[in-house]
Amino acid sequence: MSIFTPTNQIRLTNVAVVRMKKGGKRFEIACYKNKVMSWRTGAEKDLDEVLQTHSVFMNVSKGQTAKKDDLVKAFGTEDQTEICKQILAKGELQVSDKERQSQLETMFRDIATTVADKCVNPDTKRPYPVSLIERAMKDIHYSVKPNKSAKQQALEVIGQTISRPHEAAAGAAGQGGQASEGEAEAAPAGGGERGLRRGAGNG
Repeated sequence: MSIFTPTNQIRLTNVAVVRMKKGGKRFEIACYKNKVMSWRTGAEKDLDEVLQTHSVFMNVSKGQTAKKDDLVKAFGTEDQTEICKQILAKGELQVSDKERQSQLETMFRDIATTVADKCVNPDTKRPYPVSLIERAMKDIHYSVKPNKSAKQQALEVIGQTISRPHEAAAGAAGQGGQASEGEAEAAPAGGGERGLRRGAGNG
């Protein structure tokens, strides 16, 4: 079926577009929403679950595919699947402000949940509430990085909150949390214990 048929054009309107400028021209690929970041963080391995089509476009919304000569000149190959991989890895994801904010909020919660899974309160030997982790993240003004996985960023959060145990505890307590100085000196559920305890000792 031709990509220019009305049916395909309708199917390709509800997509996440990844764009790359190369060789003086703009190239785009059509992806499924919410799959681009999964691919970039390694959560999704199946390219067919990410790409709506293995075609490279000049303009996805208009259904204008790229010419082979332009692809070869810009990428050194006419293999569109390989070019799609390059654009997927290095291109700019086009999303609306509302979608971007929603994605950041979802990742913020995922990071907090991961931190809660990895750390326990050394006093009670129980995991910290996710809400307490979220407050601590806000206290240190943690900025979510869309191109990093939640797990990678969770480790960053652990390092930053443990390096400032007194402030993290005071901030959480001031917002109605039950954090004490001991709570801020989190002990991980597994791995990295030495680093966390050393960081807490510096507080």
